[in-house]
Amino acid sequence: MAKKGGAREIVALVCSVCKNQNYITERNKVNMELKNQKGSKLELKKYCSTCRKVQLHKETSKLK
Repeated sequence: MAKKGGAREIVALVCSVCKNQNYITERNKVNMELKNQKGSKLELKKYCSTCRKVQLHKETSKLK
């Protein structure tokens, strides 16, 4: 069975253009450290409703 609670953490995704928080998601801490350097942030291309187009969204730990 899977372990409860260990490797996942909740993060918010903020648009890099308008700085609006649009998404809340989870990330796996173990996989992110193995693929990237330690301390790197999650970056995804997602739709921003304020900009009304697809923009780069970056991870932040502050949830609104």
